[in-house]
Amino acid sequence: MTDMSARTPDAAAEAEDADLVSARGGDDAAFTRLIGPLRRELHAHCYRMLGSSHDADDALQDALLRAWRGFARFEGRSTLRSWLYTVATRTCLDAVESRGRRALPVDLGPSSDRAVIGDVPVTEVAWLGPYADAGLTAGSAGPAARYEQREAVELAFVAALQHLPGNQRAALLLFEVLGFSAAEIADTMDTSTASVNSALQRARAIVAEKIPPVTQAQTVRQIDDTRLRAIVAGYSTALERGDADALVALLTEDVTWSMPPMAHWYRGLTAVTDFAVRVPLTGCGSWRHLPVSANGQPAVAFYLWDEKAGTHLRWSITVLTLRGTKIADLTSFLGPEHFEPFGLPESLP
Repeated sequence: MTDMSARTPDAAAEAEDADLVSARGGDDAAFTRLIGPLRRELHAHCYRMLGSSHDADDALQDALLRAWRGFARFEGRSTLRSWLYTVATRTCLDAVESRGRRALPVDLGPSSDRAVIGDVPVTEVAWLGPYADAGLTAGSAGPAARYEQREAVELAFVAALQHLPGNQRAALLLFEVLGFSAAEIADTMDTSTASVNSALQRARAIVAEKIPPVTQAQTVRQIDDTRLRAIVAGYSTALERGDADALVALLTEDVTWSMPPMAHWYRGLTAVTDFAVRVPLTGCGSWRHLPVSANGQPAVAFYLWDEKAGTHLRWSITVLTLRGTKIADLTSFLGPEHFEPFGLPESLP
């Protein structure tokens, strides 16, 4: 068997050219080989556009089906990558138009100053979801790209994107994350360069108001791995042991905690402590956890004891947002449906 990784650049280019010819002729295996290296970043693009891993799955599948059906018309005037991003972006814009934007609890109303006992899920809201970021590259995707791939799935950034109309969202992502020129974006979105520049200007202003000046990628780079692991372990262990003092010691004074699909959320150490003490630390039962990475940030997968099952079952993916070495925000995405993209077990003993 030929070792694909050992091919010289010329040999790889020749193989790709051969696959392009074969794919245009209807060879689905050749098409699969061509798109394989791009699937991960295309999926991340769909997530940024749509705010949901499950929606990204559907959009990517739809986009690749569209690409396959129209591949005979791909003439190579742009790169295959650019062409696939065009197809994926248009697919996502169709989805944005039909589904609207996704939200976090902080988008819907003021914070609660006391723990809300017996809170119930709000099902009529399309909630933002977490993103399993394993496999995303750390480097920028293009020479003009401002955001790195992992940085561009950070929770604050993706949440801010949801406040943009679809065309502005697409323009900002294609320009700032993927390094497309305004002219290329105009071709992708079937509009004028002037319209793209206008959309970019408005999008940048809105996003700048909603994201912190320091990204999580920058914050994490300032913390050594041992300290970062200690923060995550300290938070997780505090919940497992019901240790309020240990938990509070890890939080900033203005910490926030939200739990979509619950609408209530909490801001400030007093309110967050009241919620923590009355609900997860004493009111839920036994916890187990696994550290993960989500949205380019440290995160924890929590499992809650289920008496009927006799084991700890999937409960939440909690994404930690740090400021320095303290936790400034906790976003706990409740529901077992969030676990599958992370490849996590269904239960823990």
